[in-house]
Amino acid sequence: MRPPRLALVPGEPAGVGPELCVRLAQRPRDYSLTAFGDRDTLQSAADALGLPLVMTPPDSADDRAGTLALVEVPNATPVRFGQPDPLNARAVIDALLAAGAGCLDGGFDGVVTGPVHKAAINAGGIAYSGTTELLANQAGCGVVMMLANPTMRVALATTHLPLRQVADAITTQSLRHVLLTLHDALQRDFGIDTPTIAVLGLNPHAGEDGVLGDEEIRVLQPVIESLRGEGLRLLGPLPADTAFLPARLAQVDAVLAMYHDQGLPVLKFSGFESAVNLTLGLPYPRVAVDHGTALDLAGSGAADPSSLFAAADTCARMAATRLAHRHDPAGTAHGACQ
Repeated sequence: MRPPRLALVPGEPAGVGPELCVRLAQRPRDYSLTAFGDRDTLQSAADALGLPLVMTPPDSADDRAGTLALVEVPNATPVRFGQPDPLNARAVIDALLAAGAGCLDGGFDGVVTGPVHKAAINAGGIAYSGTTELLANQAGCGVVMMLANPTMRVALATTHLPLRQVADAITTQSLRHVLLTLHDALQRDFGIDTPTIAVLGLNPHAGEDGVLGDEEIRVLQPVIESLRGEGLRLLGPLPADTAFLPARLAQVDAVLAMYHDQGLPVLKFSGFESAVNLTLGLPYPRVAVDHGTALDLAGSGAADPSSLFAAADTCARMAATRLAHRHDPAGTAHGACQ
């Protein structure tokens, strides 16, 4: 089987993304890496770090340390570290879409993305809520957000919603979709034949038999029981305050949290530097860093590259597992976008 081919998008050019990509290019790798971005910005980042960088044509097979294949997506205006310019918003979006299109047409096997600056993109006249939504719309897929580090995987039933809206957003249809997408991803992307998923309750103590809320009785439990009947291995609904105990985590392959701050603080506390953000349900793996643009660090060389390293390694493993599944006639999926 050939090595996975990954597309790399630095993100906001004035942030730490370009210099993290330069650092990634210095590492030996067992996958092919092609950046989608501005040549001058990447070179400026390399110069600021004092690191070598040889940028090669996109069809180059040279993956030696210090080299980086490049699909040029020029910025509209020169970049100054730490100062996002809305004029460059279109280049950021174009790079993301070009990388996604490269995966959709089979030229690449996965996308690794650096941090973007939402305010700068919107100030550039582009309506943008996030890269997850951008790539999902491009592919025409319903997706699920999952964060992971070496300790745990936590997927989200809802993402960036006010707490007042969370309960109404968790429906039978939406929860079923999330669980099937998560189950399929654990099989296809992580090679887990029969994954076990812990499903957290929405309410304290998972509702205490309806005393503290009835969402577990009305929505969560019926969906869980229905999917168990289809062969999924699901635990729950579980009280969130004890679900992350080490003994419990040792029994599961992923945890499904009902809302953003129910699961992610625990994951980030257990290993923020190595945490990555995954978009499940796309026709290809997409893995992002789990941090922001760090404008105050841009150009200083002080930014920690651990999350980008982990994102690239994770994406490469997922892509390799998918490539292996393509030759497995038993590898089936519930989602139309898989």
